[in-house]
Amino acid sequence: MKTNPIASLIVTLAILSGLEAEVAHADNDFIVYSPYVVQGQSEVEIYGFVSQDKSSDLNGASGYNISVAHAVTSWWKPEVYVGEFNRDPGGSSHPSGYELENTFQLTTPGEYWADVGFLASYAHNKLPGITSNAEFGPLFEKMSGHIDQRLNLIWEKQIGGGASGAYPFRSAYSVSYNIHADKATYSPGFEAYYRPHDNAYQIGPVFAGELRTDKGSELEYSLGVVFGTNPGAPDKTLLARLEYEFF
Repeated sequence: MKTNPIASLIVTLAILSGLEAEVAHADNDFIVYSPYVVQGQSEVEIYGFVSQDKSSDLNGASGYNISVAHAVTSWWKPEVYVGEFNRDPGGSSHPSGYELENTFQLTTPGEYWADVGFLASYAHNKLPGITSNAEFGPLFEKMSGHIDQRLNLIWEKQIGGGASGAYPFRSAYSVSYNIHADKATYSPGFEAYYRPHDNAYQIGPVFAGELRTDKGSELEYSLGVVFGTNPGAPDKTLLARLEYEFF
């Protein structure tokens, strides 16, 4: 019975993914969110991507985000993106806007077959002719021994004048094998991104790690590359992330 909610979400996913396809845009959503919130912990994060493709319509897209966050309670972590910069193929880098993102931890770790959270965000776009938008959806994580899996199911809704009535869907999945050492963890694995609205599907290897201090601070990093599995996705996209967590 506990698996019924995820089965329902997968059915909903299949229905909503029938949205019309477009050429992939340079949105920087190459991240697989965790549902966990650690009360009192603050974060500074930067992550980005660069796409490479033989087609000029897909080659050279890039973006990077800079954010700060603080877990106000044991179940709520607001995060502010103080800088969002993107570059479309053939264009130049430009600031896109600002974003307020909220992570809600809904279950106690180990309470159910998977740990569950919820993401809700609002992104204000500064560029003329482009609407702002909201994003929302459940976050799942399952840890089994050394294996850690995450699944995100995210919907988007345009806001403001000229906003579409559609709810574009995307999903992200990661699996990693955690190798624990003294004050460090090394996590080779894979990430996959499913974007039917942009007609882009990508998967590839990612190596992540975590360095810890006696004071409870953590430096997390990851490097990876995801490969397009269909013509609408770039041949190759390089990923990099760096995050500092402290109390």
